[in-house]
Amino acid sequence: MFDPDLRQELEELTRGACKALNDPKRLMILYALDGRPRSVGELSDLLGVPQPNVSQHLAVLRERRLVEVERDGNRAIYALGDPRVIQAIDILRQVARDGLGRRLAIRSAR
Repeated sequence: MFDPDLRQELEELTRGACKALNDPKRLMILYALDGRPRSVGELSDLLGVPQPNVSQHLAVLRERRLVEVERDGNRAIYALGDPRVIQAIDILRQVARDGLGRRLAIRSAR
């Protein structure tokens, strides 16, 4: 029998963080916030994405607690909720790159 606690934790992970990470723009926003907090305008300029679109993505990330927001007068300043999320994404990127490398090596060997 599969561990019911693990099953529940994985279901929650899938509903939460995994769903939020299922968009390249949201991943880019997280990388843009790695190192320093930024406003919506800064993120929009940096990523070349319209501000309303950035705001929508930030709302998803905030809802999933991947980013935090602080007010600075009229401006909302966003920061990573937990810097380990970048490490986790980097590991997933490495796994994907390694898998692609293996597939290419198999094709070349044929």
